[in-house]
Amino acid sequence: MRSWLAGGVYGTALASALLAALQSQGDPYTPYYDASWVMVTAGTAALAHGYAHHMSTYRPGRGAHRWRQLGWALVDEWPVVLACWPTVLLLVLAGVFGWPESRVTYGGLLLNAALLFAWGTVAAARVGYRRRSALLIGGADAAIGLAIAAANAVIK
Repeated sequence: MRSWLAGGVYGTALASALLAALQSQGDPYTPYYDASWVMVTAGTAALAHGYAHHMSTYRPGRGAHRWRQLGWALVDEWPVVLACWPTVLLLVLAGVFGWPESRVTYGGLLLNAALLFAWGTVAAARVGYRRRSALLIGGADAAIGLAIAAANAVIK
């Protein structure tokens, strides 16, 4: 369950940062292109993180065993990609229905902040924090998403 929670937080924060960074700034809005970049970046990040984790825990052994360990390390990273799906779905829906970019971006950032709150609260509750403390930790995770939204507003 730890990889689900860590991957959920990491993937959601990654999706938020990408959503903010991919704003067109006067160029034509391309939500399908943005959705594909979110997925490609999430996949690349998951592969890189799984590979790095595998290399940092390397133990000598047979070649087949090392490849199997690498495979499991990579499979363990799939929650990072899965956590990006709400943002990707939002971008695809924006393309289908012609929603304006600014509303999609800020709506997506708020959605991801809410998801970060949920991930943080669930993670804290799972490891034994009391309800109030778990909610505060969830709020701290949501602050990550809100900080990305604020940075997006300031930078753009």
